[in-house]
Amino acid sequence: MKIPFEQLDKAFENRIRLQIMSVLMVNERYDFNSLKELLGVTDGNLASHLKGLEKEEYITVNKSFLGRKPNTNYSASEKGRKAFQQHLAALEQLIRQQKEQ
Repeated sequence: MKIPFEQLDKAFENRIRLQIMSVLMVNERYDFNSLKELLGVTDGNLASHLKGLEKEEYITVNKSFLGRKPNTNYSASEKGRKAFQQHLAALEQLIRQQKEQ
């Protein structure tokens, strides 16, 4: 049986991107500072990974102001949700195949 490595999405190979999408799949939206705190990463590191997911159109960005402070929220796009679910399905298939051997 063929291992479905080609079905794994390279956008989710990095653990931080995988964590970001995991958070966004179970939450309608999440703001930058909360993500940074939850994941324990620096501003620059998080921004870089968010930009990568945004470039793939896997997340949407909503910038607003709370009073005078800028607030950036992220949510998983429909394309991102589908891609993440396919990635998880490929991982599950890979695990099942390894158990059968």
